[in-house]
Amino acid sequence: MEKVIVGMSGGVDSSVTAHLLKQQGYDVEGVSFILWEARLKTAGAACCSFEARDSAAASAQALGIPLRTIDVRGAFYEKVIDPFVEAYKSGMTPNPCILCNKHIKFPYLLKAADEAGAGFIATGHYARVERKQRAMSNEQRVFLKKGIDKKKDQSYVLYVLNADQLERLLLPLGEYTKGQVREMARSIGLPAAERPESQEICFIEDNDYCRFLETLCPEVMQPGPLIGPDGRIIGTHQGIYRYTIGQRKGLGIASLQPRFVTGIDTVRNAVHIGSREDAMVRKIMTDEINWLMRPGTSAFQAGVKVRSMMEARPASVEILGERALIEFDVPQWAPAPGQSAVLYDEDAVLGGGTISGR
Repeated sequence: MEKVIVGMSGGVDSSVTAHLLKQQGYDVEGVSFILWEARLKTAGAACCSFEARDSAAASAQALGIPLRTIDVRGAFYEKVIDPFVEAYKSGMTPNPCILCNKHIKFPYLLKAADEAGAGFIATGHYARVERKQRAMSNEQRVFLKKGIDKKKDQSYVLYVLNADQLERLLLPLGEYTKGQVREMARSIGLPAAERPESQEICFIEDNDYCRFLETLCPEVMQPGPLIGPDGRIIGTHQGIYRYTIGQRKGLGIASLQPRFVTGIDTVRNAVHIGSREDAMVRKIMTDEINWLMRPGTSAFQAGVKVRSMMEARPASVEILGERALIEFDVPQWAPAPGQSAVLYDEDAVLGGGTISGR
């Protein structure tokens, strides 16, 4: 019987993942990570809190599988929290889920699998892993593909996987919708069946990232100019960490026309404001490209996402060493430096990188 280590956050998705794999005949063992110590009363939905660990334990008990808890708070702070803070200080908009997948969740799951003699790891992500045998060869090719539930597809946040992680990964929820997963959990009486969705940034219990940054790093609170489309100062901001490209609310300026954040200048500590058209971008540069399926040419066409829940948009891609220049067929709304651009060949992930600029 093949053994699989399932990352269990205490939510319905990872709990149903463990159930499905057990039904498929795997020897299932759960692993729960303590990533961040929740400090506020609103932390119930945080996927990395102590409360979440207790929920994972309840699911494991209901499923009749062992659960091991691993404390990785030190590594999480170093690899996720610190870069998160530094990104906002640098005028960027980070994606901590991608940082966590790259540096914490999957490396430590694989480490736990190796220690337990398990051939596979699994998570509750809504994406698919497809394995195909090469013609005239015993080699197997592995693809990461979108989940069938378009509203929940999470392939975007998995582009940072390496070859070993992908080859040993099982993603059973990729074949289901969220509604089906909820119903499955209810039908077998899982304690996590009605557990709410984890919040957008799991370690910020009240979803107030500005307060989180101010507490950890008070020096971010440096006022500076708001600069209009004509280059004139039209107001004062209270810190560039409070702004992201495309933002409309909270600008603190009066205007007859809708105004948006179109740029952040860390050298001048300035935030640039403009029209919606000013926030539309055709070309972006990406750094730190990670390839899951590298194209055979340096210039090619692909579908590209610059945020998780958008549809992939057609673009021309040119590989420039560790970077890639992406030119969309049609200008896209407010790609933000620090976020990721993920490349697709139809529903298969080619790879992706961090947006560094226009």
